[in-house]
Amino acid sequence: MSFNEALTYLYTIAPPFHQVGAAAYKPGLHTMQQLMDALGWQQSFPVVHVAGTNGKGSTSHLIASALAAAGYKVGLYTSPHLVSFCERVRVIERRRSCHDNPGEVGFSLIPETFVARFVEDHQSLFAELQPSFFEITTAMAFCWLTEQKVDIAVIEVGLGGLLDATNIVTPVLSVITNIGMDHTDLLGHSLAEIATQKAGIIKPGVPCVIGETHPQTAPVFLSRAEECGILGDGLETTGCRLWFADQCEFLRRQRLRLAPDCELRGDYQQRNLQTAYVALQVLRTHSQLSTSLPFERGVGGVSLNSPAIAEGFANVVTYTGLRGRWETLCNSPLTICDTGHNSHGVATYVEQLRRIDKRKHIIFGMVADKDIDNVLRLLPAEATYYFTQPASHRAFPAVQLLAKWLAIHPDSTAQAFGSVAEALAPAQAAAQPEDLIFIGGSNYVVGEAIQRMNN
Repeated sequence: MSFNEALTYLYTIAPPFHQVGAAAYKPGLHTMQQLMDALGWQQSFPVVHVAGTNGKGSTSHLIASALAAAGYKVGLYTSPHLVSFCERVRVIERRRSCHDNPGEVGFSLIPETFVARFVEDHQSLFAELQPSFFEITTAMAFCWLTEQKVDIAVIEVGLGGLLDATNIVTPVLSVITNIGMDHTDLLGHSLAEIATQKAGIIKPGVPCVIGETHPQTAPVFLSRAEECGILGDGLETTGCRLWFADQCEFLRRQRLRLAPDCELRGDYQQRNLQTAYVALQVLRTHSQLSTSLPFERGVGGVSLNSPAIAEGFANVVTYTGLRGRWETLCNSPLTICDTGHNSHGVATYVEQLRRIDKRKHIIFGMVADKDIDNVLRLLPAEATYYFTQPASHRAFPAVQLLAKWLAIHPDSTAQAFGSVAEALAPAQAAAQPEDLIFIGGSNYVVGEAIQRMNN
């Protein structure tokens, strides 16, 4: 079985979420646990488990990059991918040439050969258990990271938390970045209901970092932490186990701006940097990891100190291969893309977009299960719009997106295009070298644009 045949097989027996939406979602851990038991898998590496509405991908990559800079061999599992399926699973490590030369940090994606072999070897098991696409992908990731003998893995939740396939792990640290209104048909119709699902990754005896404090969600996290016996009141307090990153006293005292030279240029990344920084401090001082893996090994070894964290943060894109977060794809005309795809996510970058004093060309497309009307109201009116749609069954038709936009801004200059490629060409033709092209609204729109511009 080839790699392409393996993916075709998976897409046929278990269509993924990015193709069919909620129909792909199989809540509950029973099938996932059966699958891992049948594979004979037992967790052999510490895990940092990351959930949240937005920012969990960036935060996961920041944590992984800092750990790799410190000398750890780090596994990273995230979703969805932008261009290649193999982006979902990677190993990040410092490749040493000798003891005195620590070498450069780099990443390796899960090999296509492993994907093909894993699918081919377990077709009968998939037929028996009928796991979802995400459950199969998660099982594949865990098995490959075990084979790679990683020191630690950063695992991003797929959807929600409590009933997500990744929640079979026992982490050394749980991280919840923030809560916004997304996937309301599956997770709940209020911030508190969604927070309850995310809080499902909080476990007894495991410290947890919450990225952002919100009056509707903080009580949910505090209640869950109390149930798990991990309630605490500050990073410096011996034995405390729950932290709100934006409330940490030591951050306020230091008044630090984290990683000013970080490769992630979006203004909103300061919140993710703060969350990742507190998470790493908790790892170093309070989690089981501080006893299961040494943090100080001397020259050429592991030292999760401030220089290592700063190095990891500054080079997160280079070290991990993260893409699509306020990423510059071209300098003339300036072309930026961002994967923010719901009102909570779009709101994090729209002010930065407004501040760019250039004539704007905006290529924008969404999937149908998002809060489209609220997102459109956030976008700047002073721009030329090229509404489009990704190559997905979930895509919201570009002509309908255009109609919604014109209902809000009837005098706007805007057109609809049936594909990302069809929207990109006229935008590039119309834009002057001093203009701005922005691409956003969906992971899939950004992924298609990156692939098109890379070719």
